[in-house]
Amino acid sequence: MAPRAFWTGYLKLSLVTCRVAMTQATTEAEKVRFHTLNRLTGNKVVSRYVDEISGTPVDDADVARGYPTGEDSSVILEDEELDAVALDSTRIIDIEHFVPRDDIGWVYLDKPHYMTPDDVVGAEAFAVIRAAMAESGMAALSRLVLYRRERGVMIEPRGRGLVLWTLRFGDEVRSFDGAPEAGRAPDKAALALIKKLIGERTRPFTPDMVEDPVQAGLLDLIAARQKKHPARKPRTAARQEPASNVVNIMDALTRSLASAQGRRGK
Repeated sequence: MAPRAFWTGYLKLSLVTCRVAMTQATTEAEKVRFHTLNRLTGNKVVSRYVDEISGTPVDDADVARGYPTGEDSSVILEDEELDAVALDSTRIIDIEHFVPRDDIGWVYLDKPHYMTPDDVVGAEAFAVIRAAMAESGMAALSRLVLYRRERGVMIEPRGRGLVLWTLRFGDEVRSFDGAPEAGRAPDKAALALIKKLIGERTRPFTPDMVEDPVQAGLLDLIAARQKKHPARKPRTAARQEPASNVVNIMDALTRSLASAQGRRGK
């Protein structure tokens, strides 16, 4: 079953507007999640807000958001007031700029969302915008209220749709100068062996390359508990720290290639 759209609104470029829908491109719905239980009864433990001073429980209707204005004072803000702060960007993605896609570094990309037309009328305008961006290698920049905060967003073509990325703010991204420069150029023979080793280990990407082994172990543990049998410990070799004092990189690379070719032969 296709995921439900969690956001619907309009994509606007100058006088061209089309209705669009977004679904989250990633999910953690399949992750193992635990309840907090009372060990003695097996019942769930319920979390409640309590007044910091009096210690009495606070009803959900009386819970409010407050901004501290002093050591013992705060301003209470209602949800309606917060929703109205950036009203224009809650349902309209108004494209402000286009930039070369390669100019936006990966470190600025936060959370991806799939975007598709939400009605037949806007499908043609959507397709034209997407095709023009794809042919020009451009990405669109705009602003949008998502997750209760106005964020900078980047939109790029992907297949027959668009992908909208929320962007990290500039003050969230740290500078990175990389490693210190080497004293000399890489050895040509070592470089050739590294490239050969890369070739030996190159495979088409598949999702199982980034599977979570801890998740699989948790599911096995839960299944074993349900059957009232002790869970078997995974049979893994003892962890060893890799050697950090490689004396001869050529020797190490030669042995690595020989090992890879031996495994492939088997």
